[in-house]
Order: sequence, then structure tokens, then C-alpha cells
Amino acid sequence: MPGSLPRVMTVPALLGSLSRGANPPSLPSFPSIALPSLPRVVAMPTVAEAPRRLLQDCCSVLDHQTSGGVCGCCWALRPRYKRLVDNIFPEDPEDGLVKANMEKLTFFALSAPEKLDRIAAYLSERLTRELNRHRYGYVCIALEAMEQLLLACHCQSINLLVESFLGTLRLLLEADRPHLHILATGSFVKFANIEEDTPSYHRSYDFFVSRFSEMCHSDHEDPEMQIKIRVSGIRGLQGVVRKTVDDELQVNIWEPRHMEQIVPALLVNLEQGSSGSPAEQTEVCFRELLGRAAYGHINNAIRPVLMHLDSRSLWEGGGFAVRCFQIIMFSIQSQHSHLVIQQLLGHLDANSRSPASVRAGIVEVLSEAAVIEATGSVGPTVLEVFNTLLRQLRQSVDYQLTGYYDNARKHKTTSFHEKTLQDGVIKTIGSFANTLPVYQRSEVMLFIMGKIPVPGIYPALGSPNAGFEGSRMIQVMLLKSLLQVSERYDSSNLLTALPSSFLEPLLSFTLMDDPEIRLLVLSILTSLIDRRHNADRITAVSVTFDVSVLEQKEDTCSRQDNLFIRKHAQRLYRHVFLACKEESNGPSHYQALCSLLVVLSVELVSEEVLVDLIRLILALQELGVSNQESLSVLNRCSLHAVCAAVLHVLSQLGPPPPLRQHVTQVIESRQKGAPHLLPEGVLCDQPRIPNGDLMVDKDLLFVQSKICEALTGSSYSAQCERLNTPYTPQLTDEDRLSRKMSIADTISLQIAIDQESSADPQKPQTEQITFETLKNTIEDRGGVEEEERRKRMEVVERFQTAPFEEIAALCGSRTSRLQSKLDRVFDLIVRPPPSPSGQPSQRSTPVYEMKFPDLCVY
Repeated sequence: MPGSLPRVMTVPALLGSLSRGANPPSLPSFPSIALPSLPRVVAMPTVAEAPRRLLQDCCSVLDHQTSGGVCGCCWALRPRYKRLVDNIFPEDPEDGLVKANMEKLTFFALSAPEKLDRIAAYLSERLTRELNRHRYGYVCIALEAMEQLLLACHCQSINLLVESFLGTLRLLLEADRPHLHILATGSFVKFANIEEDTPSYHRSYDFFVSRFSEMCHSDHEDPEMQIKIRVSGIRGLQGVVRKTVDDELQVNIWEPRHMEQIVPALLVNLEQGSSGSPAEQTEVCFRELLGRAAYGHINNAIRPVLMHLDSRSLWEGGGFAVRCFQIIMFSIQSQHSHLVIQQLLGHLDANSRSPASVRAGIVEVLSEAAVIEATGSVGPTVLEVFNTLLRQLRQSVDYQLTGYYDNARKHKTTSFHEKTLQDGVIKTIGSFANTLPVYQRSEVMLFIMGKIPVPGIYPALGSPNAGFEGSRMIQVMLLKSLLQVSERYDSSNLLTALPSSFLEPLLSFTLMDDPEIRLLVLSILTSLIDRRHNADRITAVSVTFDVSVLEQKEDTCSRQDNLFIRKHAQRLYRHVFLACKEESNGPSHYQALCSLLVVLSVELVSEEVLVDLIRLILALQELGVSNQESLSVLNRCSLHAVCAAVLHVLSQLGPPPPLRQHVTQVIESRQKGAPHLLPEGVLCDQPRIPNGDLMVDKDLLFVQSKICEALTGSSYSAQCERLNTPYTPQLTDEDRLSRKMSIADTISLQIAIDQESSADPQKPQTEQITFETLKNTIEDRGGVEEEERRKRMEVVERFQTAPFEEIAALCGSRTSRLQSKLDRVFDLIVRPPPSPSGQPSQRSTPVYEMKFPDLCVY
């Protein structure tokens, strides 16, 4: 066919049939043939473009030739998958992927999945070649083609593509072009979102974890590019987590070596909270990471957070640290919250020698974490949490007194920083207690009460440098902690809230000299008895207070309340009476006493309680009138004010109207002539007290006979006999000496008294009790009691003022005398009985000196 010869043999036509962008091979020589003159079928390019197009076509052919055979010389003889791959690349890279040819390639790959590995390898080869020649447009096209193949080929065939794909991404991430890093990260995220059905045993993501973490720390000179790189790194880490966290055959992303790269990379970007920063994307990734953490992975995820906060000094100020752990507590599963708490407590112990600002920051984070923790438990070791916090309190007291927070005394601290820490610890104790159920709060209160130092019982508490002042400070702070726990303690049973093991040591602190300690104890008692939160409604002590604003009980006392009244009420009244006699009381103490009595009257509504409280108030009024106690005028006026306020409330709680009339009459008389006997005039910032001694007219006092008369004829008539008996609490030796002596001193005092009485040789061992003896005892009772009291005070003074060596020698001599007496007693016990023959028998070996054989059964 001579007509077609020019079309086949024309060089431009031959070159046009080759793929664009290929280099033409060396053409064979043909014999010269005369060609007829025919019209041109293919338009030749312009003269300027012809050399460039010819060179491009020749290079394209040369790029595609293989190592041997004529197939590499002719594009038409190349394998089909290579021709399909080559066809997806356009002439101009700006035109993008040739979609029609890409569909053909995809169809071929799905029809022949065994060729997927070759297709992926060839695409990777083309991408590598274009990357080396800096033809980034074709690089993007090749990567897009691989993405589309990945999305189209699921199930078993995807593994044939993944290795080439990941290798290509490594190559792009190792380049020095930021836009290639962003491009590769986007492709990896698309791959991470693909759900695979078949396992893979040989993949490794270590490089991607390291590279994406490095991108999160980018410090590119262009701020916009820096943000883009960091966001890409965060998205890449998020993709790694999604791809690996649910597949046990993949790399364990929770290993410390990975977490120590991922977590700091996220926290660095989380610190930047400005607009346009990657902080929002970081928070999403951080929450997703923690939300996927199982029980055994929490510690590995939290430890790098603590290390990052330490290395960058982010505890001080507490803002970022609190925000960080809020994200953690809200993201992890609720049943794992206690693991975070334990990590923070251990970190607090590890930083016990750090500055106060660092410890305060950790404590603040603990407090916020405890508020978020809502499962009702802080783990299996609840008391260990409080033990750690109380230990921090004691250490802080030592640092505050010494002025240094290390044993070498090289690093100074200030009282301000230590007090800030102490307030934070106390707040944290309350936060932890509020997350516990009621029964565990009772255990916590008993635990804290057992930690309160009492001189003589806990002599080794704190450091030796703390001394008395250190013990007092610890007492105050532990009582504040106890108040934090008791303020939100809700219990319907006072026997459970105030058991004997808790109430007795608590009441003993009402007899201490320190006014702050007494005020804290009164507040604790009020908060535990006040089950309906009426103390919050008593904003100020007043004689115009209306009881209708209080939430009162509709029924009578329950069985548990009656048991509490019979068991503890008299002891409670007695300590209230003794607390009112303290000279160092201030207006706040009398306000607290008034609140306590009002709460008692509302919570324990019964005729017996009301009558006992009236007797107690009359006794307090008598205490304010008499001059026997060395109370100031202000304290005596405050006592009268408390009596008026409490009686005003009691008269509205059910007694007959005549009682209220009498109380109102006395209050009106005081308002006219003696406002200093009312709470409005004395329990305020500027009390109005009379000059000189306090003189109170009888018209200004509550009269016992009129009160008894007012109660006669009602249901209170049976209690009138008790009302006629004045309230006189018995003052024991324990109360007189509790503020001056320790328990050990009291024991030594008793031993000394017994030894002095037994050492008197004139006193017979036994004494006949006759009528004259009893008569003399009754007549001389006052003198004997006074003499015994004088001896006790001498012993107390001796132990308080004598040198240590003298006390030690005295105790040593007493010990030797006691041992000699015990020896004599043992001799009498083991003395053999007399023999019938009258001759002395052989002395037997004492029982305590006998040596029993090894196999002897006791």
C-alpha cells in the first residue's frame, strides 16, 4: 500500500506516536526511498518548539527502555501495566492526573490483583525518578495515583500496595521540601483511615512516629509555614495512633519509647493557645490518644506529661498544668481515673524537696483532678491518698519553721509560699473527701483525727526542729482539713457521724489554750450535727431571728438520735460550758457557740434536750454574772448576749407561749437600758461595753422560777423538776491539767502521788473504818482535797520547771524502788509453804526463772 508509506515512515509521525515526555531510541537506517509529494497530515510545531518537543519525546523513550530485548526500544511492546501507568501522566503536570486513564489502571488492578505489587513498585519508581529531577508536579500525580489505588483495593490485596506506598512516603518525608512533608502526611492520614480486614505482620511505623513528632517541633522561619508543618505533624501522629492502637499485630504505640516522643510533641503545641495556632488540632489528637488508652497504658501516657511539665517548669502558676490534666481526666475512661491520681501523688512525693511553688502547682492539679473524678473512689488505697497529703503538710511546716526546703539548708523558702502550699493541700483533702461515699468519709475523719499530734502521745511527729510551735501548726492545719471534710458530710445518723472514738478526742481539743484550735473544733461540731445546713442560714447572731427560715424536723427524734442524746449529750454540754469560760475567747468564739447551740436545738427536737439547753443557758448566765472566774467584761457581756440569742430561738421551737413572753420581756428591757447585753451590741466589730465592772440588774436576767412557771401546765411539766436543779458540770483533774500536761506527765504524776503516799512510814498499811473515821473524813474533806491538789500542782510544777537531768534521776530512782518492791512481791508469791515437820523446806525455783524443754506443750 504505497499510499500509507509516508504516514508510517515519516519521522515526525513516528515520534508523535510515542508517549509524550519520552526520549526516542536510536532509529535504524532505512534505504533512501523517493517519497511522493503528499499533503501534510500532522501539523509540525513551530520552529521554536520543535527541538524541545523532539528532545522530550526522545527522553521519554529512553526512560522506559529495559535492560535487554527489543521490547524496551518500542513503547508498544512494554508490559501493559507500565503502559497504563505511563498513560496517567499528562503532557503538562499542571493538567493533573488523566482521570480516564486512571480509571483504566484501576480496572486493570482490580481485574488482576496479582499485578498490584508490580504496579505499586513501578509507580514508586516513577515518583522517585521525578523527585530526583525536581519535577514535583509529576510527584504529586504519582502519589495521587497510589492513593486512589489504595482506596479502591481493599481486603486481601491492599497489602501488596502498602509497602511500596509507605516506602514512597518515607522518601518524601526525608526530602528537604516542607510542601512534600505536608503532601506525604496527608496521604498517610488517608491511608490511616482505611479499615483493613487482613493482618499485617511486618509493618513498622517507628520512622513515622519519629518524623511526625519532629514536624510538631518545627521552627520554620515563615510563621505560616511553621503552623502548617506542625498541624501536619499532629495529624500524622493522630493517623499513626488510629492505625496501630486497635491492631495487636502492629507496633505497640504505648511503649515508653513512643510515648516519650508523641506526648511532648503534642504538649508543645498545646501550650500555644493563640488564634491560628495548632492548639485546637492538638487537643483533639490528645483526647483521642487518651481515650483509646487501656488500663495498662495509662501510666506510660501520663509519665511523659509529668516529665514535660518538670523540664519546662510548667507547674508554677498551675494554669497550663491544670488545663492539661483536665483534658486527661475528661478523656480517659472513668474507671481509670484513680491511676492518674496515683501518678500525681507519687510525683508529689518525688518533688518533696522542690520549691514550694512547684509543690503547690502539683497540689492544685490534684485538687482539680479530684473534682473531675466522679466515680466515688480514688482507688483501692483511699487512706494512702490522705496519708500522702498529710505528710506534705508536716513537711511544709518543717520547711516553714527552718526556712529551707532541703536538709543541706542551701535552698531557702518563705512562709508565704509554704502557707500557699498548705492552703492548697487542705483544699485538696476536701476535694478528695467529697468524691467518697459517706462511709469512707467517716473513715477519713477518723484517720485525720488519729494524725493530729498530742504532746506526749506523738512525740516523734514532724522533725525535731518543729517543737511545740510545729505541733501547734500541724494541729491547726489538720483540724482545718477535718473541717473541709465535715462541711459536706451528709449523714442521717449522728451516732455514725460522731462515734465515741471520734467525738471524745475532738471534744478534748475544746480545752486547749489556743483560741484558733477551739474555734475550729466548734465549727467541726456544728457542721457534723447540722444535717439540714441550717448554720448557713444563721448569718448573724441576733435576738430578732425568725425560726421559720430554718428547715426543722417535722417528727420527733429518731431512735438513733435518742441514743446519741443519752450517750453523748451531757459530755457535749459540759465541754460547751467549759469552752465558754476561756479567757482568750473572742466574738467569733461566742458566735460559733451560739450557732452550735441553735443547731443542737433544731436537730435534736425533744423536751429533754430543750430543758437541758435551758439549764445550760442559765448556768452560762450565772457564769457571766459572778466574778469568780477571771473573765473580762467583754467576755461576760458576750455570755449574756449568747444566752439571749439562744433562748430567743428556743422559745420559738414549741414551748408554751408564756416562755416566749418572758424572753421577749427581758430582751426588750435590755434593748432600752443595756444594749451591751445583746448580740447586736457586743458581738460586732465595734462592741459597746460599759466602763468599769459589769453590773447587771435582776430585771435584765432570765429568771429560772419564771421559766419553770411558764412551762408548768404543759407537756414540759414532767421536766420542771430537772429544770429546778442548777446545771453544775463536774470539773475533773483531766480538765485542769489537759492544757499544761501531756499524757505521760499525768501518768508520772499519778505514780509520784502513789509513791509519796506509800513512802510515809507513819501511815499504817490497813486502817479500821469506824463511825468516827467517817465523821472526821466528812468534816475534813475540804482540807484533804486542798492538800491533794497542792501536792499535784507541786509535781506538775516540778516536771515543768526542773532540768532534764534531775527529772531523769528522779525517774530512775523511782524505777529502782519499784523494781525492789516487785522483787519482794515475787518472793512472797513463790515462797514455799511450811512443811509439816516444822523444818524449812528447800526453796523452789521461781516460775519466771524456770527453763522449759523445747517440746513442752503449754
